[in-house]
Amino acid sequence: MVKAVVGANWGDEGKGKITDMLAEKADIIVRFQGGANAGHTIVNDYGTFALHTLPSGVFYDHTTSVIGNGVALNIPVLVNEIRSITEQGVPAPKIKVSDRAQIVMPYHILFDEYEEERLGKKSFGSTKSGIAPFYSDKYAKVGYQVSELFDEDTLKEKVERTCEQKNVLLEHLYHKPALDPKELLEELHEYRDMIAPYVCDVSAFLWDAIKEGKEILLEGQLGTLKDPDHGIYPMVTSSSTLAAYGAIGAGIPPYEIRQIITVVKAYSSAVGAGAFVSEILDETEAEELRKRGGNKGEYGATTGRPRRMGWFDCVATKYGCRLQGTTDVAFTVLDVLGYLDEIPVCTGYEVDGKVITDFPVTHLLYKAKPVLTVLPGWKCDISGIKEYDKLPENCRKYIEFIEKEIGFPITMVSNGPKRSDIIYR
Repeated sequence: MVKAVVGANWGDEGKGKITDMLAEKADIIVRFQGGANAGHTIVNDYGTFALHTLPSGVFYDHTTSVIGNGVALNIPVLVNEIRSITEQGVPAPKIKVSDRAQIVMPYHILFDEYEEERLGKKSFGSTKSGIAPFYSDKYAKVGYQVSELFDEDTLKEKVERTCEQKNVLLEHLYHKPALDPKELLEELHEYRDMIAPYVCDVSAFLWDAIKEGKEILLEGQLGTLKDPDHGIYPMVTSSSTLAAYGAIGAGIPPYEIRQIITVVKAYSSAVGAGAFVSEILDETEAEELRKRGGNKGEYGATTGRPRRMGWFDCVATKYGCRLQGTTDVAFTVLDVLGYLDEIPVCTGYEVDGKVITDFPVTHLLYKAKPVLTVLPGWKCDISGIKEYDKLPENCRKYIEFIEKEIGFPITMVSNGPKRSDIIYR
């Protein structure tokens, strides 16, 4: 059976923890899109880890971790990540990398930095991991598949062609040093040697695993609102963040995805620029929630950037769950809200004097004001509670109010950072 674990909102929903938890019963965990531009923070018996490319189930010795063809593969980052977890005592993981995955090239990272610098105040708030230039090249058909590293003649010729094209931009648009084809080829030889032990035909491997009845988890990065088609364009990522893309990014039939677990935070947070309707504008209030949130506060696992904080947004989450095709909602970081007397929830957007409950297109989002419903807090620490009916009444009312507003069943409630801090409903 194939299950997908995806995010409903802006990313940072706690997908890593949910994947890590579900991986206990899984055989294979697949990353199917995105690159090392966002991370998942995992807390388990080995310690605390920030993963960027490896799937979150990599800590179990019975699992195989797969990097699908839809991933933006930064080879040195992946290899360093494998080394860093084994140095912390994690058993050497079984890893397979798709021969059709494309490679984040050293110049993609440079172009990302140069473009943000060129745009100045109008920049996209990129993590500067080379993701947008990588996907631009992939769809312009000038990217490099992993398999191409093993065909020397074609590689050599392609490197010459790439440098010729990129150097025009470097010289005339960015006024930066040119690329040297000889240096680039040497670097790609190093990449080839690093990745060689892991390369395989991933879609064939997964097809056989499905036929054998193996349990497969697809792990998404970021969330619905960062999807290039359905998100808050243009403040989005460059790969589809939807469960539907899991079939493409892993190379499996779409009808095999039977369960879609959409991870939703008990409040909102966002990294980077863009419209964020339920944002807490009082900085003292926002900082208090930021400090208490997540595993070590609400700071990006990859960038360390402070996240923008907001109240729970029913409009955005209902939309996010609908687009994912949600079968189950995993509700995370609920324990964080225990300090509040009252908890506002955004139940509608006011746009041009009219209240709407369907998520609008980007230009209307900038006009939207949040319509807030204030619920009573529960004023106590709920961590360690294992049964739903043992939760304080106001806490259950908060969950049930949100469940009704979004229209999707909340079947898991996370009340702490550890994989055991979970309540099943």
